[in-house]
Amino acid sequence: MKGLFKSKPKTPADLVRQTRELLMYVERVNDTREGKREEKMMELSKSIRELKIILYGNGESEPLAEACAQLTLEFFKENTLRLIINSLPNLNLETRKDATQVVANLQRQQVQSRLIACDYLEANIDLMDKLILGYENTEMALHYGAMLRECIRHQSVARYVLESEHMKKFFDYIQLPNFDIAADAAATFKLVILDQELLTRHKSTVAEFLSKNYDWFFTEYNSKLLESSNYITRRQAVKLLADMLLDRSNSAVMTRYVSSRDNLRILMNLLRESSKSIQIEAFHVFKLFAANHNKPPDIVSILVANRSKLLRLFADFKTEKEDEQFEADKAQVVKEIAALEPKENK
Repeated sequence: MKGLFKSKPKTPADLVRQTRELLMYVERVNDTREGKREEKMMELSKSIRELKIILYGNGESEPLAEACAQLTLEFFKENTLRLIINSLPNLNLETRKDATQVVANLQRQQVQSRLIACDYLEANIDLMDKLILGYENTEMALHYGAMLRECIRHQSVARYVLESEHMKKFFDYIQLPNFDIAADAAATFKLVILDQELLTRHKSTVAEFLSKNYDWFFTEYNSKLLESSNYITRRQAVKLLADMLLDRSNSAVMTRYVSSRDNLRILMNLLRESSKSIQIEAFHVFKLFAANHNKPPDIVSILVANRSKLLRLFADFKTEKEDEQFEADKAQVVKEIAALEPKENK
């Protein structure tokens, strides 16, 4: 008789509830019966894999909007996200990957035109602290980093991370000896400072943050990133600096940055690098010093003192591919430097 009554297939909401119960079991129970715990872990891996299939499709069929909406609603109704983040170290590698993809996807799922993940995160913002500190755990860093970047796409979350005490830690994370983790931290840092997907309102938040925290931020940026002994760190940092300073929202910060002789010294050293790509990126920042119509006297003095070296450098300065804008910028910089007259310090 038993075979006549097939169990009803689980709805997306049922599947989330089952996953939540299994996560609570894993977090709560230190089952001495190894077989029982292993069985529950296998069930949990299967449940998380099924959540992923609903959200991403199975390779043969596309995900169904209604199923995704049901799953999303149930997922954020209770603390499933917190349970997944806390339990991630207990999962096997494949299940960690699946869980990371589920969390990432859910940040973009809309229910009745609302990103309910954003509402949940605003009420549970401490989860961002856990994800950021994940960079200090070699095994978890890349999973937590991937989750963190998707959460940061919500403007309120990006603002929290930007203004949190953890922001300073990114300067150390970017220098970690593990290349993959350092690169992941750099990608997250860039997203917070310069995400083109975020609204213009976030750009004004970043500009306000940079103005308010100018001294410590650029002291750290210069010493730990631009003057790093690591080539990749220097290259990424000078490119991000150019993007930051050239963004119109940061015009006040840019004016302040290009009025500093210490900053000019660092950029001139980067112009002398053997790496062509670092030289080119450094030029995009250096040209802002040259173009500043209100150069302080000490900036003018440095440029005048180094005029012949700079003009010789720019005479052979070329990009690999022909670039009209670059050539026009270079011609303007050469013209500005050639015309400089020493200023009296007032």
